[in-house]
Amino acid sequence: MSRRAIYPGSFDPVTYGHVDVIKRAARIFDGVIIAVARNIQKSSLFDTEERLAMLKKATARVPNVRVEAFDGLVIDFARRNKARVLIRGLRMVSDFEYEFQMALTNRRLAEDIETVFLMPSEGYSFLSSTLIKEAVSLGADVSSFVPAFVARRLKERLRGKKK
Repeated sequence: MSRRAIYPGSFDPVTYGHVDVIKRAARIFDGVIIAVARNIQKSSLFDTEERLAMLKKATARVPNVRVEAFDGLVIDFARRNKARVLIRGLRMVSDFEYEFQMALTNRRLAEDIETVFLMPSEGYSFLSSTLIKEAVSLGADVSSFVPAFVARRLKERLRGKKK
């Protein structure tokens, strides 16, 4: 039986922390689907197609990974894709309470789907897409936090938003 996992998120934008978790998951599972949420309640800097393209490029050399968008509940997406595991990244202790609450909710909704928490390398444990976007908007070089093509896209997009 194939062991497939789903790594859901907004990935707005993908960071080296995300890539690190993806590589870890790809070593553990036969297949990993990076599930990009189309979340109409969350305002994204990049649209779904842009986020998909960036993730595909960032993970092009990671075997057994594919990138897809999804709507609705992640547990429904997991079932449609015959995955029984959800991957969640934990950066800091501050992430734990929210992630734990989400994992327990998903368990109540779908007892057959497990949540596995993976931690990124220490060098990426402080990264968040929100922090990176803020840093770029203030003129910082974020090339050590995100792939070069993502840094360029961030700079172009956020420079375009300035008055």
